[in-house]
Amino acid sequence: MQGSANLNIMIKAARKAGRSLVKDFREVENLQATMKGPGDFVSKADLAAEAILKEELMTARPSYGWLAEEGGGEDGEDPTRRWIVDPLDGTTNFLHGMPHWAVSIALEHKGEVVAGVVFDPAKDEMFYAEKGKGAWMNNSQRLRVSSRSRMIEAVFATGVPFGGGAFLPTVLQDLGRLMPQCAGVRRWGVVSLDLSYVAAGRFDGYWERGIQPWDMAAGLVIVREAGGFILPLHEGRGIFEGRGVIATNDPLSRPFVDTIRNVDSTAPKTFPV
Repeated sequence: MQGSANLNIMIKAARKAGRSLVKDFREVENLQATMKGPGDFVSKADLAAEAILKEELMTARPSYGWLAEEGGGEDGEDPTRRWIVDPLDGTTNFLHGMPHWAVSIALEHKGEVVAGVVFDPAKDEMFYAEKGKGAWMNNSQRLRVSSRSRMIEAVFATGVPFGGGAFLPTVLQDLGRLMPQCAGVRRWGVVSLDLSYVAAGRFDGYWERGIQPWDMAAGLVIVREAGGFILPLHEGRGIFEGRGVIATNDPLSRPFVDTIRNVDSTAPKTFPV
């Protein structure tokens, strides 16, 4: 796909940050890390990647706002646009030498995510999308969500809170309702890649509680442009506001969403379209 100037900037920045992370990943045993909280690590590699992204993106578009995991938020001269960035989604995987982590960059315009890039440097897979232009991987592979329609054939993904995370009891209840109905649930620890895999048809659906905008922003537009459903986990609340998301295809949307939201299937209801 021939992308816009902004998308090309995002892809270039993601590749540059990815090269830096791959170099550090090869020396992961020597990385210095500090603990921000139980299971929540920040490494020198993470901070270096964010610095690269900020330099690349803000040099190209100095008037845009900025929101990132490590560096926080900054208002821009243009109040309608901001970058939403996670320089290293899957930090725990990275620090444990597991080659499943990503660079995530989204562009928000007037409160809507209009472009997203998720780069998996370890596998050299670049997922990207722009509003109205479809979702793609690498140079030419068009992404489409799966067409599976039976829950018992579907594989889903989620995140399970670490340690004594506040959402752990609720997630365990989610799993108790869903697992008897489906072919499997995967927990790979990288929100942006979970969403990208839904877009690619590798997963049939995904949900997660307690996540931040930079975790999911890029993945949201990639799923939408691949023909998927994106819904807030908490009905009546925005996805960012509620810090929870459900992503799936059309045929599975009703049973999957009803299971995760714990809706009584016998009760009369309306379903968002």
